[in-house]
This record gives sequence, structure tokens and C-alpha cells, in this order.
Amino acid sequence: MIEQSEWNRMNGHKGKVLWFTGLSGSGKSTLAAETERELFRRGIRCVVLDGDQLRSGINRDLGFTDEDRNENLRRAAEIAALFLSVGFIVLVPMISPLAETRSTIRQRFGPGEYSEVYVKCSLETCEQRDPKGLYRKARSGLIKQFTGIDSLYEPPMEAELTVDTENEPAEQCVRLLVDSILQDCRS
Repeated sequence: MIEQSEWNRMNGHKGKVLWFTGLSGSGKSTLAAETERELFRRGIRCVVLDGDQLRSGINRDLGFTDEDRNENLRRAAEIAALFLSVGFIVLVPMISPLAETRSTIRQRFGPGEYSEVYVKCSLETCEQRDPKGLYRKARSGLIKQFTGIDSLYEPPMEAELTVDTENEPAEQCVRLLVDSILQDCRS
């Protein structure tokens, strides 16, 4: 089996998992996709494991109970670990509402392999954006256990990086993310 250090050497950079957490509509998936595009442009091996895509595929058997949400995140972490083992930068935009679950995910990875990215945006702004109409449905009772409405979201206390999508343009947030990744993974 080829060692991760060998993949890192071949790739010209170390692998790393960046776990984006924030409310629905905060911009997690948008930032991850734009960061992936910029990293790709620079020749860096990367992948986005988007929560919505995982839920429509490998995690389609899961609902939104606390147990199912934890299993959804556990599976995403295991997939991220597989990509990490071959030296990829892995961008994982998932709400990940509970601090305890995020702590468990963090423990799955070794020192320097994982960074939590808090995509900071107020509930009010996320509701105004509401790109999928989910907040409207949750407020009208059509969606139960919706994070931020009738299900808890705990903002992270241990995030290595915070990007404020409410007050900063997406381009600036992406630049901050890419600069952080390049500093961590090329050193």
C-alpha cells in the first residue's frame, strides 16, 4: 500500500480535511465549490464532499433524527479520510450542528490533517437568502427538526478559521480559504 507521505510528495502538497460548518444558506457549499475551483486552477488535488450530494447518494437511507444526522456526518468523515489518505485537500460543507459531533469528527484525524471552518452568518440573513426555500417550509411546519429553527445549532468554539459571509464578499472568503490551505499544505 502506498503511504500518505508518498502521495503528498507526488502531489507536491500535503492532504488536509477542511470541515465547513454553518447554518443552511450561510454559503458553505458555494465557498467549497469556489475554493475547489481555485485550488484546481493551481494544480492542487482536491475534492468537495457536499452534504446534499452525499444525502442523495450514499446517505440516502438516512433521515434527520439525531442518530441519522450523526451517522451522515460519520460516513462523510470516513469518505474524507479515504481521500486524505491519497493526499487530497478535502472540502466538506455540512451543517454539522452539534459541537460534540464535530469534536468526534476532529478526533478521527491526526494532528495537522483537519481544520474546522466556521461559515458565520446570522439566522436572519440565512433566512433572507433561503436559496432552497427550506426556512420558509420550516417556519410553516412543512419541515420538522430544521437546524436553526426547531433544531439546535451550536457555533464552533474550536474553529481554525472563521469566514463571515454575512459581512464579507464571497471572493474575499475564498481568498482567505485558499491562502490558509496553501500555507498549511505546502509547508
